[in-house]
Amino acid sequence: MRARDLAAPFPTVALDTPAIEAARLLAGQDLPGLIVLDERGYPSTILAGTQVLRMAIPQYCMDDPTLARVIDEAAADVILRELGDRTVAQVLPRQTADLAVVAPDATVLEIAALMARTRTPLVAVVDKDKTMLGAITLDALLDRMLTA
Repeated sequence: MRARDLAAPFPTVALDTPAIEAARLLAGQDLPGLIVLDERGYPSTILAGTQVLRMAIPQYCMDDPTLARVIDEAAADVILRELGDRTVAQVLPRQTADLAVVAPDATVLEIAALMARTRTPLVAVVDKDKTMLGAITLDALLDRMLTA
């Protein structure tokens, strides 16, 4: 089995997509992250759900978890509104990791090794023209490996 056989359609966002819209997409489809397209429409990096949270949660709560306990649930429920008008580009870390990418003919073991090496649960399948054919999630890869 090759990457082209495992690749499935996967949501993408642009750098100028509102971060709150990306958060809704992550939550609504229970995704581990989203593939971010650059200005040319090419896959460039992954926006992990944790990166969205990092921009919404007050820094003092991340620095001292005991302070997070003093915020009541009503206030915590509106925390994502703190994203305001920020875009995906603004919630990405300053140094983004390169997107884990494989060619359509990559093997299952190559995909697994890349996921393990890059510590990402999401790999884009991209052809030689940089067109994204789909993505492979860790869940889909493990399902394939366990049924083999």
